[in-house]
Amino acid sequence: QVQLVESGGGLVQPGGSLRLSCAASGAIISMYAMGWYRQAPGKQRELLAYIVGDHAHYVDSVQGRFTISADSPANTVYLQMDNLVPEDTAMYYCNADRTVLKRETYWGQGTQVTVSS
Repeated sequence: QVQLVESGGGLVQPGGSLRLSCAASGAIISMYAMGWYRQAPGKQRELLAYIVGDHAHYVDSVQGRFTISADSPANTVYLQMDNLVPEDTAMYYCNADRTVLKRETYWGQGTQVTVSS
């Protein structure tokens, strides 16, 4: 079974940094598009960044502040978040997605990020 487990969230002051981790089991991350999403209360879940092989992609709101990366030996995807602002407060989710004959998509349980003074 495929399992994604996020960690690294917490409370941080504006301007601070956090590094989120997504540890995968039951699947090899290099065989999937791996993405980070977030969802704030009352808002839709939004894509932040994803990586396919060596190619990383970002939405405008986080480009230049967030960096997605993958560690293949550890089968883990990371999201480095710098210069955090209160608007970054949300539950952050890891996702694995691919289509081979049929669509496969998997979600982690999420890790809470709160940016506050």
